[in-house]
Amino acid sequence: MNIHHFYIEKGQGEPLILLHGNRESSHYFVNQIEDFSRFFHVYAIDTRGHGRTPRGTQPFTIKQFADDLLRFMDEHQIAKANLLGFSDGANIAMVFAIDYPERVNLLVLNGANQSTHGVKRMIQVLIEIGYKIAKRFAGRSDVARRNAEMLELMVNELNVPVPALSGIKAKTLVIAGTNDLIKETHTRFIADHIPGSELIFIKGNHFIANKKSRAFNEAVLKFLTGEREIPCIRKKKSKAAYEMGAAINKN
Repeated sequence: MNIHHFYIEKGQGEPLILLHGNRESSHYFVNQIEDFSRFFHVYAIDTRGHGRTPRGTQPFTIKQFADDLLRFMDEHQIAKANLLGFSDGANIAMVFAIDYPERVNLLVLNGANQSTHGVKRMIQVLIEIGYKIAKRFAGRSDVARRNAEMLELMVNELNVPVPALSGIKAKTLVIAGTNDLIKETHTRFIADHIPGSELIFIKGNHFIANKKSRAFNEAVLKFLTGEREIPCIRKKKSKAAYEMGAAINKN
């Protein structure tokens, strides 16, 4: 069954698609949508099986999510877009840029990992333990099955070959927190292997878009617009303001 994405849409001009992380939704970008929509036509998508987008029957994989994104763009007649992905969303954007280079203009990878080795070991161990427990009970519990499926995305799903990473043609910004759950060396590895990419670290953890939104938005908008200064970056917005300020759509 083909799924229909739930998405938030706001703004006009060049398309900018926002892709959230594991177990999250478009609401993760509550502090980005208004600022970004001043410059771009923003689409914040709920990935398959996340938020308000149904699971469907297709494989629950990063590759499938990238193919879902292609279908979303085709349905909305978006020939080419800027992509900003966070965490698993960054991994989706990375795979999409490799598989469909002609459909990507500018690429922002926030907290991406090219393989599981990029995650700090203690964090990855906890993820793997959680996955094993959830998988063991997946046949008896829908909650455990869903948890296993989500955690598998962070255990078995990703291993982007270095030559493929080096083949990304889109101009790219790699951005992460100084205390990210992704190893700093791995973030630098990704930036080093994407030709001509820019690299920025913002003081904070994995969730800098949410916790350090002003600095994050300014850095991203400078990259996307090519402007040296971005005026009037807004303070954090509440959930109510986010829902009132954006047009909510079901495709």
